[in-house]
Amino acid sequence: MTTPLQTLISTARASGDWRPVLETVPYFRFMGIGLAVKEGRLTATMTYAEHLVGNPTLPALHGGTLGALLEAVAQCELLHRAESAVLPKTITLTIDYLRSGKPVDTFAVAEVLKHGRRVATVQARAFQDDPSTPIAVATVHLLVRAD
Repeated sequence: MTTPLQTLISTARASGDWRPVLETVPYFRFMGIGLAVKEGRLTATMTYAEHLVGNPTLPALHGGTLGALLEAVAQCELLHRAESAVLPKTITLTIDYLRSGKPVDTFAVAEVLKHGRRVATVQARAFQDDPSTPIAVATVHLLVRAD
């Protein structure tokens, strides 16, 4: 039996419009996370807002907001590439913070490194001005099927 969320995911995958899926997750709305498919690649955007700042003296984005963005883009990339609409569950999330995030819009992309029967490994990268200069990278292991 197909759930309404699975129908939304299938429709988003076909159309490239992920807004209806994101609207079902209040946390994504709070974080200002949006998704778009550009040249066949899923790109997440975290629109800057003051509540995302962790260190107002620099100012710099809070590390937790960057982690949430990286985890979200990894999960969504997996949903975008997978043939099923099963929601992946995070097993582990390892983040390397490379530099401070400025108080501007932040972008993220992800790549599925391995998709096994039960677990998938996804690598995500967050950047601001230049995609070749990430501010944080993450490796995410996701449960895609529990037996």
